[in-house]
Amino acid sequence: MASTTMILPHVKSDGNKSVLEPLLPTENFAKAESFIRNAAREGCNLAVLPEYHLTSWVPDEPGFRESCADSAQYLKKYQELAKELNICIVPGTIVEPHGDALHNIAYFLSSNGEILGRYQKKNLWHPERRHLVSSAQEPHVAFDTPLGRVGLLICWDLAFPEAFRELISDGAQIICIPTFWSTKDVSDEGYALNPDGEVLFLNSTLISRAFENTCAVVFANAGGPPDKGEDTSFAGSSQVSVPHIGSLGKMGRSEGCSIVNLDMNVLKIAEDNYKVREDMKGEGWHYAYTRIRDESKL
Repeated sequence: MASTTMILPHVKSDGNKSVLEPLLPTENFAKAESFIRNAAREGCNLAVLPEYHLTSWVPDEPGFRESCADSAQYLKKYQELAKELNICIVPGTIVEPHGDALHNIAYFLSSNGEILGRYQKKNLWHPERRHLVSSAQEPHVAFDTPLGRVGLLICWDLAFPEAFRELISDGAQIICIPTFWSTKDVSDEGYALNPDGEVLFLNSTLISRAFENTCAVVFANAGGPPDKGEDTSFAGSSQVSVPHIGSLGKMGRSEGCSIVNLDMNVLKIAEDNYKVREDMKGEGWHYAYTRIRDESKL
């Protein structure tokens, strides 16, 4: 297809009463649904929500596990919404209880409500490792959608180019990354070096990943209360990153949404110029040992 229109709801997930609240998935789903309905009215093809958008990330709170208990119910609601509105949805991530374990899962829902892709977060941020189970050695897999071939990653996966290469070698054109990233995710020493260091990390890395893989990166991060504007510890920076152009629809740090028109031809122009995929499938490619996919997908 020639173009894809996306919405990036950029929603907050802490205790401020005017926005999303931790451990209140019913209220948070209602806000997300409102964003998605507005997007569908604007003719969007895809809506991508942030990580932990239903519950926030407060795993030490006594009610956190209980707030995750209805994960299947909310997934079904999003499937029904996708079908009703004829829009594809990546409903951020949904924390699912599996016995004593918790899995952080991203889904890709087609515009008919079908689940086309499912991904369990692999590269857990250090504090998450006490609470979540990684997908470990399971491969990164791309899948066909009405918008093209898509891959899913989550938050800290962004730091690992190997994850992108594995998806690209499976033919991914668009990579969606629901995220919950704060400027205070680093140590006090790191923060003192540059209070905006995490925003710098995000913007630099997102554009680099788009260029080096000739793909589009759809990045949806949490944002802070609208009344605080940029004065928040949320890193924000939701955007669609593409080669040649850079960031499309980039947001600041406060709650909101961005509607982006993605011209898929840009990705073709990038590959025609940089020939990354062509080199990856070429005979005698230097790094062939890193490619675990059938080269026919490239």
